[in-house]
Formats: sequence, C-alpha cells, structure tokens
Amino acid sequence: MTVKWKYFIFLLTLITATIWLAVLFYPDSRLRLIACDVGQGDAILAISGKTQILIDGGPNSRVIKCLDRYIPFWDRKIEVVMLTHPQLDHYKGLIDVVKRYSVVNFITSGLDSSSQEFQVLKSQVGGRGIGVVNARSGTKVRVGMIYLDILWPSSAFSASESKPNDVKEGNTASVEETNDLGVFTSKRDPNDFSVVAIMSFKGFDALLTGDISPDQENQIITAGLAKDVNYIKVPHHGSKNGLTKQMLDATSPEVAVISSGKNNSYGHPHAEVLQMLREKDIRILRTDEVGDVVVESDGDKFWIKK
Repeated sequence: MTVKWKYFIFLLTLITATIWLAVLFYPDSRLRLIACDVGQGDAILAISGKTQILIDGGPNSRVIKCLDRYIPFWDRKIEVVMLTHPQLDHYKGLIDVVKRYSVVNFITSGLDSSSQEFQVLKSQVGGRGIGVVNARSGTKVRVGMIYLDILWPSSAFSASESKPNDVKEGNTASVEETNDLGVFTSKRDPNDFSVVAIMSFKGFDALLTGDISPDQENQIITAGLAKDVNYIKVPHHGSKNGLTKQMLDATSPEVAVISSGKNNSYGHPHAEVLQMLREKDIRILRTDEVGDVVVESDGDKFWIKK
C-alpha cells in the first residue's frame, strides 16, 4: 500500500470518527441537564444540540472537568453563563470557565462582592467584552430551544435592599440598564439575591433556585410566579434553611437534585429536607452519592441517566 493510500485511509477514518463524535455529543431534539459533581457547591450544565447554558461554576476548577465530559473538545463557546449569587462556592470555577470558553452572555443579579476572587471574575468578564444581563423578575431569555424565565430577584426588592456602586448626583439609571458585573452592594445575605429561574424545554420545566431563602421563596409564591415543574434544584445544598414545604406544594416536582460535597462540614443535606422530600414521594438525587446527576428530556417525558 502506497503512502498516498495510507494517508487517504487515515483521513477517512478521522472524518468518520469526528462525525460519530458529533452525533454522540450533540443529541438531537432533547435536553440534557447535568448537575456537576463539584464538591460543596453548585454547577449545572444544560445542553440542547449545540447550545450550552451553565448555571454557577462551583468552588474550584472541577467544573472544567465536568464540561470536558459533556461538551466536545472542539466546541469552545458557551451561549449563557448564569451566576445565581456571588459566593465562592458558586462563582470561583467561573474564572476558569471564562478563560477557557468564549462566553456570549452572562446573567446575574448585579450584586457585587469585595472578595479578591470575585474582582478577578469581574475583570475577566469585562476584559472579554461578555454581555452582562442584570436579571429581574419577568426577564425572559431564549437560547435555542431553551427558555429561562427569571422569577427572582424582583426590581422592588433589589431597589430597596441595595446601593449602587457608582452613585453620582443626578444619576437615576437603574442597575438593569447597566452592562457590568457587580453593580450594587447590600448589607443583606447574598443568598437573598439568588437568581431563581424556571428553565423550560418544550413541556419539561426545571426550577433552578441558587441558595434562595424561605422568605424569598414566600415572595415568589405570593406573587404567583411558582408553577408545577418536573425538576427542582434544592436550594442551599439541602440546608434546612432553604427549601420549604410551601415551595414544594406550589411546584410539585417529581425529582429533586441536591448538589453537596461528600462528608461536608455543614452536614448537607439536612435530615429535615430529605424527610420533607420523601413525604412528598419525590425522587432524590445527590451529587455526593452518585457524582454527576444527568437528567434528559425530549420535551415530553424525562429520564435519569445512569
């Protein structure tokens, strides 16, 4: 066999392998929702075809390994990154993400943090010209076939509980009108500003909660924004100060995903939350027990990948 034919066969094999990899990595007409095992933190990756959305980045670089497992090596674009709130266990891994991937849009509440790591993230996002959306209740985002309906924080809550970073005399612009990361500060717990969203894919709905607290859950319910969902990301890693029975009653999820570190020092998830979920006959999936939690949906039914 001549060198020319050997080269041709090698090239043909490479093209065939690439096509099969594309088929495997880009499943048609379904959603893959992955709660990455990043230890004691949150990172959820949503994939539909060539579209990717990342919600939070965990406390370390382990999120990159998760992205490597599910995003093909030739794809270096993430359409949306959403940071629920600026605490280290949710944003630190995003520093590596924005360095490695081309991020198109960055959704957050606008809450700032004085920590050195968050200032690095702000610099990376700003320096790369990533579009920033400071979302509020009623904000709706569509990326391919995936919809994000923002439930929290409300404009009224953010305005009453925060102070803009750049307060200039006569400046009446709201934080929603800016295009910057971390535009206001607050004396409240950062968890209270967690961006809460319902992610929809055809007939499948997932409630993404960040580390929302019971008071804010009650405001979401009172405003009539909660609805039945298939999937709930249990807030605050299963802390007893997160999920409430009222939120479960208002959303009726079938599966609850808890992202927490194995043998973590907080004792998450707490027994009270696990018991509440069991009483509702909701299937519990935990990253500290099974690693990455992968749920797939065709928009009609959903299933859990082993």
